[in-house]
Amino acid sequence: MWAAIIAAAVTLTGCASRGGPVPYGVRNFGAPSVPTAADLNQDYHVGARDVLTISVFRVPTLSGDMQVEANGSIIMPLLGPVPVMGKTTLEVAADLRQRLGEKYLQSPEVQVSVKASPRLRITVDGAVTSGGVFSIDGPTTLMQAVAMAKGTSDTANPRRVVVFRTIDGQRMAAAFDLTDIRRGLNPDPVIYGDDIIIVDGDRWRSRFKDVVSSIPLAALFSPF
Repeated sequence: MWAAIIAAAVTLTGCASRGGPVPYGVRNFGAPSVPTAADLNQDYHVGARDVLTISVFRVPTLSGDMQVEANGSIIMPLLGPVPVMGKTTLEVAADLRQRLGEKYLQSPEVQVSVKASPRLRITVDGAVTSGGVFSIDGPTTLMQAVAMAKGTSDTANPRRVVVFRTIDGQRMAAAFDLTDIRRGLNPDPVIYGDDIIIVDGDRWRSRFKDVVSSIPLAALFSPF
């Protein structure tokens, strides 16, 4: 599925700015099918109310399941509050290793995984600073979604951002212009759980130049 989405995005980013088959100015993007729960892989960014499983090798008193508080922290024995929101599980484990190693343990071995999450997920990729899978509580906006990935990269083409969404079992797509959105010329569209956002950019596009250049989408939204 993901390879097919990338292949489609390559086709949709063929021009330096606008152009290609995906329409701009979509009047009503539409709500998706019922979103699924977050995909709890290593690219997932921890959010509030997630349950993390912390394992510190040979130290059972520091291991166990811990829920992320509303402020984005877990309460870790010996360490107290530790901020984890927005980090991947690998980043959380590295932070705990450093904190425990500074005062309490010699070369601690720490593993972190997400046991459960009540949240939804979106994927932001392409010419962004830190792409990946991000958790959301509910509908957000395209600008907010790109901000979760720490904004567009230096090589990004912010005038061409493609959003993929599944509605009634069909993969649909629409393109948006972040520059016009920032200027208030176009509304900031709503992003839902399971949406995939691809930001166009020279370096990103060249990375996938050998990927199949065209796949059919089930449907494209009609522009204004």
